[in-house]
Amino acid sequence: MDPPSIPPTPPRSAQEQLPSAAAGPFAQRSPLRRSLLGRRSPAAPAPGRPRPGGEPAQAAARPALVALNWAEEDIESHWGLFKGGRFTSVNKALSFTLAAIVSAAYLGLMFVFYQHHQPDNPTLLSRLGQFFVRDINNLVATVPATLFFFWGVVIVALKIPKLRLQRRALELAAVPQHHDFVLNEATAKTVLERMRSLVDDTRHFILLNRIDRALSSLHNIGGVNDVSTILKSQADNDENHIASSYALINAMVWAIPVLGFVGTVLGLSMAMGKFHLGADVSQIRDSLTPVVAGLSTAFETTLVGLVFALLLHLLSDFMQQRETDFLDECDDYCHANVVSKLRLRTTGEAA
Repeated sequence: MDPPSIPPTPPRSAQEQLPSAAAGPFAQRSPLRRSLLGRRSPAAPAPGRPRPGGEPAQAAARPALVALNWAEEDIESHWGLFKGGRFTSVNKALSFTLAAIVSAAYLGLMFVFYQHHQPDNPTLLSRLGQFFVRDINNLVATVPATLFFFWGVVIVALKIPKLRLQRRALELAAVPQHHDFVLNEATAKTVLERMRSLVDDTRHFILLNRIDRALSSLHNIGGVNDVSTILKSQADNDENHIASSYALINAMVWAIPVLGFVGTVLGLSMAMGKFHLGADVSQIRDSLTPVVAGLSTAFETTLVGLVFALLLHLLSDFMQQRETDFLDECDDYCHANVVSKLRLRTTGEAA
């Protein structure tokens, strides 16, 4: 007698068909696994499934599916005109181009103000325009000083959205926050895969690049004691990189007052050259008029240079302090979520 036929088991849904390789060391910890997986874009296809239209799964990894996309969200890279600077560094060609445009517009506005200058009844704006474009000796000093000032301002302005993008990496669940999570050479691979799926490239983000290098060493070499050393070394490199991004601004803070002093020397030279000492008092009085004008040029260029240098120095110090605070937050994140979770594998875990 034939055995009774058993009806076939209905296929499981795509959500229930979990590959065995996906279980990993977190298969018995559902809360931990959920914290590790974090947020996933609803548009992302299931692993191994082809996309509509027959597109292979390997080509499904598109920047639009990640939580942070540096290529699209970085202000320099998004424009596509110039190569975006790494981390919070600014492309020099782009910043110089923008500064030249702003400087030309500013000096043109000063020229308009100066055209309405009335010696008998000067206004504040006409007096301001007189500082910049009254004399050829003014222009020799004020034009490059204005360009350097706005170049530094543009660099600081571009750093603001770049730093904001870097800060968003602190909000990602790159490393599981569960208190039972243990980080060792076995779990490091899963964390690396999760972290690399959150962004288009971890090398573009200060925090994620630091963690990636440390966990890559932990996964490949297995040296738990070396992770803290790698994090500390990478933190020093990041600090040096941030400091070097202000080298151009610091050079301009130094150069702008020097340009003002150059204008001062030119103004004094012009004043002394037009002074003629004669026997007649009226001739001496007449020769004092161009002398006074030359002294005015000298003092105006010095004032412009000192004011520009002071403003740029304050702006750069304010922005550099914000970046230093961000680096401190990255250090705290690494200590709280990486170093404090490091554990050596036991014999049972190794088996």
